[in-house]
Amino acid sequence: MTDKSPGKLRRMTETDLPAVLSWRNHPAIRRHMYTQDEITLKEHRTWWEATKTSPKSRLYIYERDETPLGYVAFSQIAPLSATAHWGFYTAPQAPRGTGSMMTFLAMDEAFGPMALRKVNAEVIKGNAASIGLHESFGFEKEGLFLAHVMIGETLEDVHRLALFADNWQAIRAAKLEKLQERLPQ
Repeated sequence: MTDKSPGKLRRMTETDLPAVLSWRNHPAIRRHMYTQDEITLKEHRTWWEATKTSPKSRLYIYERDETPLGYVAFSQIAPLSATAHWGFYTAPQAPRGTGSMMTFLAMDEAFGPMALRKVNAEVIKGNAASIGLHESFGFEKEGLFLAHVMIGETLEDVHRLALFADNWQAIRAAKLEKLQERLPQ
């Protein structure tokens, strides 16, 4: 890594499908997903065909120094209310801090070009790292869905978090400065 840039988001393309499928099927990623089964290539392609041109979705690849390191998705995009849900995961080999850089760029995209007013997230209760990351970026807990999703043989709770555009603008500069301090020289 050669610069003090947090990297970039670019739109996902069909050539990214193998990498995204590999990341999504990695056990460390799968254990925090609503659907924990391994996704087949056929299922992955079906999802891609249904999602790639949907006005309710935007899919991105996070890159740093031209190396793909993660996936970002906005779904349930609702232009009238200017809201969307978001989710992400990093490549298993991604360096520490990648999630923070992806989150920064994703929120800039959401509250910039996408012109959203509010971004929603849902995190399975046991995923303390993701909850902490969201809260460090100004997301606030809006609710708890009790016994919401079956993980293995257990119904797990899910946190609902949200970030509003004005809250992001209030903390953006400080978050960028903190991220840049952590980047290699």
